[in-house]
Amino acid sequence: MIAPPTAEIPPLLAGLFDDAAVFPPGSLPIEKAVRAHVAHTRAAHAGLVGAFVIAAKDIGRLAELTGDLPEGAFDLSVTVPLPDVSDALAAAHRIPAVRLVALEVSVPDGVAANTVLPALAEAIDDDADLAVHVEVPRDTRRDTLLAELAGTPCLAKFRTGGVRADLYPDERELAAAVLAATRAGVPFKATAGLHHALRNTDPETGFEQHGFLNLLVAADTALQGAEETELVRLLADRDGDRVTERVRALSPQVRDLFRSFGTCSVAEPAVESAGLGLLPAATIADLTEVSV
Repeated sequence: MIAPPTAEIPPLLAGLFDDAAVFPPGSLPIEKAVRAHVAHTRAAHAGLVGAFVIAAKDIGRLAELTGDLPEGAFDLSVTVPLPDVSDALAAAHRIPAVRLVALEVSVPDGVAANTVLPALAEAIDDDADLAVHVEVPRDTRRDTLLAELAGTPCLAKFRTGGVRADLYPDERELAAAVLAATRAGVPFKATAGLHHALRNTDPETGFEQHGFLNLLVAADTALQGAEETELVRLLADRDGDRVTERVRALSPQVRDLFRSFGTCSVAEPAVESAGLGLLPAATIADLTEVSV
């Protein structure tokens, strides 16, 4: 679900940052992460913030941590592997404050692409308000699974990084994935590794990291019918002025394709967006007041 823009939050960035603070490399303790998320949703920058993301095994801990919140006030996205979807749904629905808005379903090795949707259909009742993102494997199953998702309510999820260098797809692999999803008409979210607005080399790890603004531009360019080589070039661009200029020209309709990305820090992408002139400074002034 994309949050409605406010007067200060442009539609292009509304709800773009899913709060994955409990996942590495941030790995914030869940008690602090929940407290910070609630503060984010009550601050001036609230329109930037998507759902709180948590692994299915940790859902039960939310009961006490959200006990003082109104019913349905805490938007949640749950990461869960097949075939454990039914159990995750039941656990989330038992917590009054939780409003389950999304599932992020991983596909284990050895699971055939053409068996994923039947398994999900068996586990999930028809729920128009629940977004189901299927994590697309980085192997030969990719195109088959995207073809299976085409024309269904399900969406894709692409892994764009992690705690090891091999978890980062290079520009060509990511460009091919975005292009395949675009041509299949399958919207997607991204997860992991998008720590900064622009393409960069992490000074501590040496990992080559994608920029979330580069991915926005590449997604829009794919919608315009560009070929893979153009997407590769855009994903590799490190020029802040050039990328920002292209972002300013984007239509919010690109968000119909690129829905959101999980970030272990809401503050970092917001501050970088403001630094590039894409958000007014006043919008993020209260980030320093969000206590964890």
